[in-house]
Amino acid sequence: MLEKLMQAAIITFLLHLLAGISPHTTIDTAAPAAQPSTAIARAIFDYLQ
Repeated sequence: MLEKLMQAAIITFLLHLLAGISPHTTIDTAAPAAQPSTAIARAIFDYLQ
């Protein structure tokens, strides 16, 4: 379980790093919808199990 948590943390870090490097990065101030973030959280939770 700890190994998968570390993998998820590393992947998240790399995605944030790539997003920061991207020249086409835009900052959106709109609040995200609750449904998509719930679906993403569920997919990550299912993957980790």
